Amino acid sequence: MAEATTIAAAAARAPSPAALLGRLGALLRRGEIALALGVVAILVVLILPMPTWMLDISLALSITFSVVILMVALFIQRPLEFSSFPTVLLIATMLRLALNLASTRLILSHGHEGTAAAGHVIQAFGNFVMGGNFVIGVIVFIILVVVNFVVITKGSGRIAEVAARFSLDSMPGKQMAIDADLSAGLINEDTARKRRSELEDESNFYGAMDGASKFVRGDAVAGLIITAINIGAGIIIGVVQQGISFSEATQSYTLLTVGDGLVSQIPALIVSTAAGMLVSKAGVSGSTDKALFGQLSAYPAALGVASFLMLALALMPGIPMLPFLILSALAGGGAWKATERQEKAAAAEAAAQQAKTAAPVKEEPIQTALQIDQLRLELGYGLLSLINSDHGTRLTDQVRALRRQLAAEIGFIMPSVRIQDNLQLPANTYVIRVKEIEAGRGDLRPNMLLVMDPRGGQISIPGEPTVEPTFGLPAQWVAEAHREEATFRGYTAVEPQTVITTHLTEVIKDNMAELLSYAETQKLIDELDKSHQKLIADMVPSQISVGGIQRVLQNLLAERVSIRDLPTILEGISEACGYSRNVSVITEHVRARLARQISEQNTAETGFIPLISLSPAWEQSFAEALTGQGEERHLSMSPSRLQEFIAAVRTVFERHAMQGETPVLLTSAGVRPYVRSIIERFRPITVVMSQNEVHPKAKIKTVGTI
Repeated sequence: MAEATTIAAAAARAPSPAALLGRLGALLRRGEIALALGVVAILVVLILPMPTWMLDISLALSITFSVVILMVALFIQRPLEFSSFPTVLLIATMLRLALNLASTRLILSHGHEGTAAAGHVIQAFGNFVMGGNFVIGVIVFIILVVVNFVVITKGSGRIAEVAARFSLDSMPGKQMAIDADLSAGLINEDTARKRRSELEDESNFYGAMDGASKFVRGDAVAGLIITAINIGAGIIIGVVQQGISFSEATQSYTLLTVGDGLVSQIPALIVSTAAGMLVSKAGVSGSTDKALFGQLSAYPAALGVASFLMLALALMPGIPMLPFLILSALAGGGAWKATERQEKAAAAEAAAQQAKTAAPVKEEPIQTALQIDQLRLELGYGLLSLINSDHGTRLTDQVRALRRQLAAEIGFIMPSVRIQDNLQLPANTYVIRVKEIEAGRGDLRPNMLLVMDPRGGQISIPGEPTVEPTFGLPAQWVAEAHREEATFRGYTAVEPQTVITTHLTEVIKDNMAELLSYAETQKLIDELDKSHQKLIADMVPSQISVGGIQRVLQNLLAERVSIRDLPTILEGISEACGYSRNVSVITEHVRARLARQISEQNTAETGFIPLISLSPAWEQSFAEALTGQGEERHLSMSPSRLQEFIAAVRTVFERHAMQGETPVLLTSAGVRPYVRSIIERFRPITVVMSQNEVHPKAKIKTVGTI
């Protein structure tokens, strides 16, 4: 009784047949499970016998599978879209060989019973092809095998082999091209990663296709061997073991064997064709029909010549006229249609081009009228050759190098220089503009050299006298052929591109203070190292604003003091803000902190700083002329006294300039800004230093006194 209860409980817990079918269906819906079961089923067929009805279904499945493979190969756009083809080819080959073995087992076991021993599919193929004559069937089967093995399989295998080799050889070059596009900014990292993956997939695909082509060749060889075995062994079994006549055995076993071979070789031929179309499609984009018909119809003249030849053959005696006339008409109609399509395409393209040309120019937003160029170089039409000149360095390359050089010298990156032509200028004239305002101009002679004498003497080389546009020195334009002679005589010879670059450099240095904007100042502060950000956080905005820092930097740049040592400048600003908010006072304190840099900048080649000191009388005169307090402090000196000071400065400095010296004017710290404000109006290149800006270790030499 207890055992019956236990059995009943177990039966109640057991799943129902419907539940089992549901679980089985769920497993089959998983792709990996279904594929594994299919491969296992193919292997089982190699071992266990198969009934005739199941063989008929399996043979129909094999034919359908091969047709699907061919259609996919026809309609894909690129070969990589069917990258699983080698695996599919292996499965299809295994399926055909397994069915071959199953049909062989049935033929040899039941072939004496009649032509239906191996199923109706094999019987139908044998009767249809043989037509009652087994010799015809054998010949047709051999021809199919030869076509598949010798023509299609061998050709597609060779294409796959060459494609794999060239794909592997070209991989480094393609990889370098991807890296070059990534470095140039033409593609981003995601696109580069995708292209590298596609390149790797392409190499793997063609390598796999090279090996997969061996499956097809082996399948054809196996088909021949199996057919020969079936015919020979079948006749022996039928005559010796089953006791039927030789003619009956030959008829029955040959029909079954040829039918079996045809059922196997036709799917093999279809798959081989698909493989050939896939590997031969490497250089063609789009589906096969579009690529094939599109390229064949791209040349109407070829179709027209073919139509004429078909017509000529149709008119020849002894040749049937109707087929060739039909083909001639089809080729001629195709040529006419292709010509008409090309004319329509050309007309549409011309209309689109005309519409694009005649389309109204899109009006630019009115806001563009408010934008100005920070730096602009305008060239006359005669100087445009300097931009892309093959002779010497190009102007654009020199401007690019100039920006890098000035960034290292003055401490911030100057705005980009916009270079454009100006037809309103004379042919050989250039103009440099700063914020749309002309800051310099000059005349050049392309393909000539500007020669100057550093000693100030006359130039003895024949040429066109002129004035050097940057510093106003006497110079001369000479032919390129006199370069060596000018160098031998000790002259300075420069190309037109260098003349423009030198002029542009001086204009930028004269206007550095204007070019340092608020945004550029903020950018300089933000790009400082993390270790200096604490100092900035303590200063801004509690002690000074970003605008105040900008004004201090502009004061330094106005006197050509580099701001590259920005941490030291900010430390000096922070110290000065402890006792003053006056920008001029802060600037003077910062200059004192930069004493080493300023002294080094003004040290002559002889190793010392040539100084012209301001006499005590003039020091006292300036000190007494200062009025006001704080921000209101200014210089109030009589005009006559100012003229006297200007004349004295000009006399002393011009005397030293004639001697080849560029001395520095030395004053006290209190009057230095006011002395500089006067001198910059008539002699801006003169450096004015205070006594606090002379570094203790700097060597000085007093060469005069004002």
